[in-house]
Amino acid sequence: MGIVKKAAAHLRSGGLVAVPTETVYGLAADASNAEAVAQIYRTKGRPDFNPLIVHVPNLDVAQQLGTFNSLARTIAEKYWPGPMTLVLPKTEECKVAAAVTAGLETIAIRCPKHPVMRNLLNESELYLAAPSANKSGRISPTTADHVRESLGTDQLMILDGGACEQGLESTIVAVREGGYQVLRPGPVTKEMLIELTGQQPIEVSDAKIEAPGQLANHYAPSKTVRLNVEQAGPEEYHIGFGDVPGDLNLSETGDLAQAAANLFAFLHFADSAEQSRIAVAPIPENAMGRAINDRLRRAATRS
Repeated sequence: MGIVKKAAAHLRSGGLVAVPTETVYGLAADASNAEAVAQIYRTKGRPDFNPLIVHVPNLDVAQQLGTFNSLARTIAEKYWPGPMTLVLPKTEECKVAAAVTAGLETIAIRCPKHPVMRNLLNESELYLAAPSANKSGRISPTTADHVRESLGTDQLMILDGGACEQGLESTIVAVREGGYQVLRPGPVTKEMLIELTGQQPIEVSDAKIEAPGQLANHYAPSKTVRLNVEQAGPEEYHIGFGDVPGDLNLSETGDLAQAAANLFAFLHFADSAEQSRIAVAPIPENAMGRAINDRLRRAATRS
């Protein structure tokens, strides 16, 4: 039996599987199995009010779970499969465990692009709830080794698909009756959405946790993180960008896509370095830079 077939059987029996996507590694479980979903929360130490993203193989399957209006369908047809999550009203027949949506009347759905995850979805024939495969609030994993370091290997099956291509979690868009809101910036930028829809996004209120990544303290290393630092102190591991060299440079050419792909891997490296603190060079607040800065600001917030 091939490894993907074994992983699919493990999921159908209620187990967890760490699996690569084009963004980060996810910790997958059968979204309709309440005990399997509870095991995700236990493994991650995740707050039960933080919803999970459900991964599906295509738009047809997604429509069994969420209600798509014309705007949602336009976004899905453009960016699926890919790093786009849509938050939509649940359908009446939505068959996911209550904990997946954290008691909300909406559901977060994504159709991923990575071939390993797509093979697993097709082989298992399940809706897969799959948050990032790390302890809750910590740095997201972009390699199988990051998963092992964060969660260990006891009773956890890991599909090693190499380093993730994007390295930054999906954009999350909530489609409303009057337009859309960007709940989490990501590889699909605000500018790309405006060009596609012809609409500016609605401003987001921070009053309600409606999707992953909205907690103030998230993606956090164990060390203190200082941002917008051009000259680091002697006790700081310096992550550079562009003309600010640092100990490691997210992108010497100032390429924001390259910086996004390197971000979590470099934070993992800095967190294991001998210096007691982490400093990060300034990142432009435009295009994908907004998503990078969003992750960095949450990483720098101490609970």
